[in-house]
Amino acid sequence: MSNISRRTLLAGGAIAAGTALGAALSKAGQRFGLVPPDAGGIYGTGETLAYAAHRVLGRNALAREFPREMISARPFANAVSPHSAAFRRHQAANFATWRLHVHGQVTQPVTLSVAQLRAMPASSQVTEVTCEEGWSYVAEWTGTPLASVLAMAGVRPTSRYIVYYSSDPDWWESIDIDEAMHPQTIVAWGMNGADLPVPFGGPLRLRVPRQLGYKSVKFMNRIVLTDSLDGFGDGSGQSFVNDGYAWYAGI
Repeated sequence: MSNISRRTLLAGGAIAAGTALGAALSKAGQRFGLVPPDAGGIYGTGETLAYAAHRVLGRNALAREFPREMISARPFANAVSPHSAAFRRHQAANFATWRLHVHGQVTQPVTLSVAQLRAMPASSQVTEVTCEEGWSYVAEWTGTPLASVLAMAGVRPTSRYIVYYSSDPDWWESIDIDEAMHPQTIVAWGMNGADLPVPFGGPLRLRVPRQLGYKSVKFMNRIVLTDSLDGFGDGSGQSFVNDGYAWYAGI
């Protein structure tokens, strides 16, 4: 057998073995819920491996928390779309009229005002916002654990994801139920000892410190629990604003 044919045979065998391994991993991942909704994309294999590894090895891992003296003196607020007239009316009322709606696969949909959220037991964390564009800052975030909010609504056993929306109609994201129930995932309404400023997502922002900044959607006003992301956009779990970003953005 010539060297060329031997190399061709070995290469073909490696490709076949890789394909078989990939199929086996995909099947196992599907069985144990370790395949992200964007697994069919160009980076699907890598995203699936990252998501599965984090869920298997780091399900209960904590994002790093910093001492208060490390809070950034000048945190950076990235640009957002111009606010709607409805948002400006809420802002003029000091957000007393703002509501967070929780529905979907729950036993009892709930609607909460900012004041009601503030009246619930709160959690604070000094964590870093890390942007996929390369910038970051450290801030103290205060809010209501998302797990507490979801407990009020009653999470059905079939729920696998939460889809959460900004008042900007083109901006929404989703995370799995494990991330939603994590103790560091909070509905933030405070920052650095004051109300959450509008440029940083006020009056409410979902803070997901174990993932990149684009998962921490600003101006949150709605949460939907679901067993599938089919029917939400193109099924990849994100709004088109974040097209090209991985659904699972663990750090």
